[in-house]
Amino acid sequence: MKIPYPQRLELAQTPTPVEPLKRLSADLGVQLYVKRDDLTGAATTGNKVRKLEFLMAEALHTGCDTVITAGGAQSNHCRATAVVAARLGLRCCLLLRTPDPKSPPPTEGNILLDRLAGAELFWITPEEYRRRAQAFIRVTNEQQAAGHKCYMIPEGGSNPLGAWGYVRCAEELADQLPPGHVTVVYACGSGGTGAGLIMGCKLLDLPCRVVGINVCEDRDYFVRGISEIVEQAKSHYGLAKLQFAREDVEIIDGYVGRGYAQSRPEELALIRDVARAEGLILDPVYTGKAFYGLTQELKRRRDSLGQRVIFVHTGGIFGLFAKTAEIEPLL
Repeated sequence: MKIPYPQRLELAQTPTPVEPLKRLSADLGVQLYVKRDDLTGAATTGNKVRKLEFLMAEALHTGCDTVITAGGAQSNHCRATAVVAARLGLRCCLLLRTPDPKSPPPTEGNILLDRLAGAELFWITPEEYRRRAQAFIRVTNEQQAAGHKCYMIPEGGSNPLGAWGYVRCAEELADQLPPGHVTVVYACGSGGTGAGLIMGCKLLDLPCRVVGINVCEDRDYFVRGISEIVEQAKSHYGLAKLQFAREDVEIIDGYVGRGYAQSRPEELALIRDVARAEGLILDPVYTGKAFYGLTQELKRRRDSLGQRVIFVHTGGIFGLFAKTAEIEPLL
């Protein structure tokens, strides 16, 4: 079917390739591929820029001059938003989570890029972040009082509009899939990527099972959140032909480890091993955790994800630089 996309900007380098992981395939006993969404750009690398193509189009269409969003200290989404905002001539305000706002993390990794791109950083505590809707309102009011018109982007760009970025990714996969049924695996951190992949695969009737491995929260949180995004998109965009049920949201739980953006030695060791086996660089927050979960599931039961698996590499390389002290002993 012809997909009725909303207005978008061309910000990402797409389509991204699908590549075989030959040595890991031999080790794990499946045909393993990677969808290289870490190649969507340089400073905009990763999955977030796909969502920003739609979100920023709306920001410009509504005449906004300032975008406001939120995430963890080393947020890939916030970094991509800051860089894209600079590219489009927009101001950018970032609400970043840290244990002690009076003593924020060093200017490295994504934080360095945020600041290079001219974003204004607002450090908030984890407790304030749990009530971030209030923080959004406070910063928006401050910016509006200074004469700016603001556009708010949710955490991870994960809402019905942002999810269209991964409908487009599914449309790319339609031309790239190996023969037969395929399981598409992604790192689940805010739900928008999973929602878009599910929507795209259903709209295009692709022979795909879509599986998320959560890197924070738990399975129920993401089943609920992804279902809400899909149902809202279905209603708002008139997608009557989209057949969806909560059972379509498949999440493999159990690999959050020490918590969001907190790494275990075995996760970091896997990042090292994948880099040495395939020249593929994973990140410690999203893809490293999810790929660790993927390998553990396959080692536990080789047929658990079928014979053909595509891992969506959602970027995050800059987050590695904040983990240097933890990774160096493993090298």
